[in-house]
Amino acid sequence: MMKKGQSKRVDQYSRLVKNKFNLYNSLFLNLPYSKVSDTGAMIPLLAQVCQRDLEKNQQPDQILNNFFKNTLNIYDEKRQIDYMFRVIQFVERQIVLFDSVEDAAFGELHKLGDYLAIKDIFKKSNHPASHIEAAVDKLNKFCARIVFTAHPTQFYPPSVLEIIKRLRISIAGDNIDDVDTLLRQLGLTSLLNSKQPTPLIEAKNIIYYLRTVYYDSIAELYSNIKRQFSNEEFNNPNIIKLGFWPGGDRDGNPFVTADVTKQVASELRVTLAKCYYNDIKRLQVKLTFKGIAEKLSMVREQLYKAMFDPSIIIPLKEIQTSFLSIRKLLEEKYHSLFLEDVDNFIDKLQIFKSHFATLDIRQDHSVHYKLIKEILISKGKIKKSLSELDQDALVNILCNENFNLMGQTFSSDLLNDTIANISQLKDIQASNGEEGCNRYIISNSEDIYSVLFVYALFRWCGYQEEDIHFDIVPLFETMAGMDNSSEIMTTLFNLPSYSKHLQSRSSKQTMMLGFSDGTKDGGYLKANWSIFQTKEKLSKVCKTYDYEAIFFDGRGGPPARGGGKTHRFYASQGKHISNNEIQLTIQGQTITSTYGTNEQFIHNCEQLITAGIADNSQDISVDHRHLILDLAEKSFDKYKALKNHDKFLDYLEKKSTLHFYKKAKIGSRPGKRGNKAKLELTDLRAISFVGSWSQLKQNVPGYFGIGSALKSMKDKGQLSKVKELFNEVPFFKALISNSMMALTKCYFELTSYIKDDPEFSEFWQILFDEYSLTKELLLEVAGYQTLMEEEPISKQSIMMREFIVLPLLVIQQYALQKVGSGSEFQDEYEKIIVRSLYGNINASRNSA
Repeated sequence: MMKKGQSKRVDQYSRLVKNKFNLYNSLFLNLPYSKVSDTGAMIPLLAQVCQRDLEKNQQPDQILNNFFKNTLNIYDEKRQIDYMFRVIQFVERQIVLFDSVEDAAFGELHKLGDYLAIKDIFKKSNHPASHIEAAVDKLNKFCARIVFTAHPTQFYPPSVLEIIKRLRISIAGDNIDDVDTLLRQLGLTSLLNSKQPTPLIEAKNIIYYLRTVYYDSIAELYSNIKRQFSNEEFNNPNIIKLGFWPGGDRDGNPFVTADVTKQVASELRVTLAKCYYNDIKRLQVKLTFKGIAEKLSMVREQLYKAMFDPSIIIPLKEIQTSFLSIRKLLEEKYHSLFLEDVDNFIDKLQIFKSHFATLDIRQDHSVHYKLIKEILISKGKIKKSLSELDQDALVNILCNENFNLMGQTFSSDLLNDTIANISQLKDIQASNGEEGCNRYIISNSEDIYSVLFVYALFRWCGYQEEDIHFDIVPLFETMAGMDNSSEIMTTLFNLPSYSKHLQSRSSKQTMMLGFSDGTKDGGYLKANWSIFQTKEKLSKVCKTYDYEAIFFDGRGGPPARGGGKTHRFYASQGKHISNNEIQLTIQGQTITSTYGTNEQFIHNCEQLITAGIADNSQDISVDHRHLILDLAEKSFDKYKALKNHDKFLDYLEKKSTLHFYKKAKIGSRPGKRGNKAKLELTDLRAISFVGSWSQLKQNVPGYFGIGSALKSMKDKGQLSKVKELFNEVPFFKALISNSMMALTKCYFELTSYIKDDPEFSEFWQILFDEYSLTKELLLEVAGYQTLMEEEPISKQSIMMREFIVLPLLVIQQYALQKVGSGSEFQDEYEKIIVRSLYGNINASRNSA
């Protein structure tokens, strides 16, 4: 049953989004740029036909063949292919239009939402003085770090991003003429990259958002918070930090080299200088006063040089000194005129300094392993293998012995570049400031050496121990890594050299948890419960050794990769998990859908802050913990059996778009790890793995196994306990709610033809049965009539997007059926599959 407030928001959504989209879509579908007459006008009919006939269990090839012959009178296969390409072009742009309409309505829709704002926490009428004092203290210490990654699920070129920005503004202003013009421009502009993007291009695409959105949005949010307190009460310019992976994340990406890292660091700094410069130009129009105008001209000249000469460092301290002087003059001589503008710029200097965003370095542990092995062989410490040394001997070498790697070469370009990159990081800190690059993340951390290898490499690349101004961050992303994590950190904390290093890093230990690979490895429920327990154990270990635990969550877009409702997730973490900071990756579509506009960014950042500082004394009882563990293990058993099914990988390779991800020019990183001829699950990137299930509209990683786990409880007469768990434990409800989102995006009718496939019939039925069981029992546990009953706006958005993209999905399946059928147009059908990936990814907004 929908609540009164929810009903009002649904009505508002229909008015602001649904009705506006239908209006502008009618304009768009009649734009005369298609070579095939009436393509746009026929798309609504095609969507209706696809939905009707899929529900009648017709196959995609039947549906489209009938539509070509009976509705369009097109019998020639080449003309049919041309028509499908035109439909794809239209649908891709319909999605852009819908995104723009929905984003334009964001502010109005969220006014009626039930969201906790920062001001609500500090209302004296709501809380006692002691509570408010404690909350202010935490606000001054809290930090939310949003780390933007280069994962390939956002691929619009800058020209399209600008059209989208202008389209959103015109829609918000109901300027129908401008909307019409922009739709025409959109129709004639390519949405795709003509070449495979390089890591530098990926970095520039995300720097676009830093420059056009986050530079002003963070300052505005910070100013809004300051207004609620006196300056003495609140002073925390680090409350929102930006992190950056493009150009620094070399895990599995051979195209990210030391040179690329240096170029991206320079691009961040130069872009920031341009932002500062433009602010100075605007201030000069207002601050025309004697003694101030001269100081502004001097600052402008300094920034101008830094904009065009990458070797020139932003003179941060000089600029800050100048502006403090300007501020004083305004107060003393010029009646504090435009003081707020000056304060805003001073805030930006404190927030962004000379780096804009912190460039993180990431590499896989296996690369460091090979490098350390070669170093120790060359130094005569081992003959062939690291196993020749026991743990104490190897630890002693890594922590205490000094080698000079200057001029030494190794067996591969990758290893040589790893040394070159570590050696140059001190130069990046010199140009961008220490915060410009001060974290080194190690993927697939499963033992103490993941951290100690990196610590040793810094020392051997010429860093004195006291000069290693880097947090060394283990990434626990497999079940084995998470199981061993507390023992790993305990051992490290007991090493004098590493303990000394941590003390030089403010006694903070950052640890990253990988949701994507964790879910691929352990299934949805077990992975999330393992991460929760891992955080609790690591929090306890760090507290025992008097270190502050900082958790960095590697989250993707969909629930299967740690996505879903972010505030709900972090607000449910419980009192045993350290939460002085919230750190998470934001990637692909999530950048545009959650942080793509000023309003979205400020709202979602505020939600992160309130989740972090709100009173969180909740705990999960022993009985409830046993129940979650039981459910997690049973769901894992079901998921593990699916992974071990002999058709699991064959199904993905032959019936999904997995094979075609690598052909889509949407990212610089290869689609899988290694170069093995035979595909193995461990080699698969989480993006292509989860994304392929999403393209199939089966979303297996987001729910599979939960239904079977719940059925086991129901068979034992214990489903009432699970209902109690759902209603009383926010963490469990958050998991189930996110899983409901994955189920809502499923549409097994699209692939029902596979149940008649002699090779994959049984496997498809396994998937469908688990989907049906999970949906049925989750509704029973939650007491809902429909999925996502408490999130009607999100559900409406999903349903509209799924209907818009349905013709594209059917075309994709049609092309998959045609590939390998002996058609003379084999290449064209493969191109259709690749092209259809883009629209499907964008329509879901968090598909991978």
